[in-house]
Amino acid sequence: MTNTRLIYVTTANADEARAIGETVVRERLAACANILPAVQSVYWWEGAVETDSESVLILKTASGRVADLTARIRALHSYDTPCVVALEIDGGNQDFVDW
Repeated sequence: MTNTRLIYVTTANADEARAIGETVVRERLAACANILPAVQSVYWWEGAVETDSESVLILKTASGRVADLTARIRALHSYDTPCVVALEIDGGNQDFVDW
């Protein structure tokens, strides 16, 4: 178990993912950001199944920054209820995790 978390965020498009990613890295809430520019999302919303194109933003941060990072993403995000989830890192390249 580590002190590092991956934060998974869906966004309306790659421009929004880039804007959020650049802001939170500049503000030192995240160490880095990865953008997957095009994904298809299928989800239940307001009583119906929806299908949309979205982008995925993956951020790396310390566990102690998750709450502040989540609040900042919510403030920057265009969605009323953005997907922001923290995933615990349970292994991997320790040199990277320590970075």
